[in-house]
Amino acid sequence: VQLQASGGGLVQAGGSLRLSCVASGRTFSSYAMGWFRQAPGKVREFLVAIAWSGIRTNYAGSVKGRFTISRDNAKNTVYLQMNSLKPEDTAVYYCAAKYGSPSDTRYQYAHWGQGTQVTVSS
Repeated sequence: VQLQASGGGLVQAGGSLRLSCVASGRTFSSYAMGWFRQAPGKVREFLVAIAWSGIRTNYAGSVKGRFTISRDNAKNTVYLQMNSLKPEDTAVYYCAAKYGSPSDTRYQYAHWGQGTQVTVSS
């Protein structure tokens, strides 16, 4: 599966953005999907994952209550709604796909999008 992330941009602190990740292929609904981010000089950080059904989700503590993941299997798309953004949320955001259950471990994801830049100004 190939992934294409979009929706990043420049936003003021306290603002919102919605990222999208469109997957190619017919088996999108077989994959758990995750969102990660990487700031300059830092390791790639897990944010949230969602099961193929869209029912089960797993959030990192740093974004729980501010970010919401969802998916539309009919559109082969997973979304990340980001609210109450902070300057420390500035990073390149990546979507990723894996078979099986959602995971917070980046090495378990076999497929990655190209990333979309999110910049939050203070």
